[in-house]
Amino acid sequence: MTEIPGERGSQDFVEVRLPAAGAYLSVLRTATAGLAARLDFTLDEIEDLRIAVDEACAILLQQAIPGSALSCLFTLDGDALHVTVSAPTTEGRAPERDTFAWTVLTALAGEVESAVAEDRTVSISLHKKRGAAPGTP
Repeated sequence: MTEIPGERGSQDFVEVRLPAAGAYLSVLRTATAGLAARLDFTLDEIEDLRIAVDEACAILLQQAIPGSALSCLFTLDGDALHVTVSAPTTEGRAPERDTFAWTVLTALAGEVESAVAEDRTVSISLHKKRGAAPGTP
């Protein structure tokens, strides 16, 4: 187990950094599937998470600074997987919550949040619990 600074208890985590370009998103989809499988998610839950991570990245890539890195932190917490994707952006604008993309995220991942840091890095966090009904945290 690896302890994350500032977090209570110990949790396993995996961090992936890759170029902020759509051509590399297959790496995150594969990592998502592998980590969700490790937590014994069903095939449907794994596919939902893969699509949700892909959608979150697509939202971020729209305003990512060209040549920057997309960061993805996976935190394995018992029967839940937390995924936070972030990228430095040109506008520092939080994703709009009244879009089709946001609706897809919340339907597939359960709990979805976004944040904007002072340096205009935008992050989207997904939280999926094994066995949770679609659309619930």
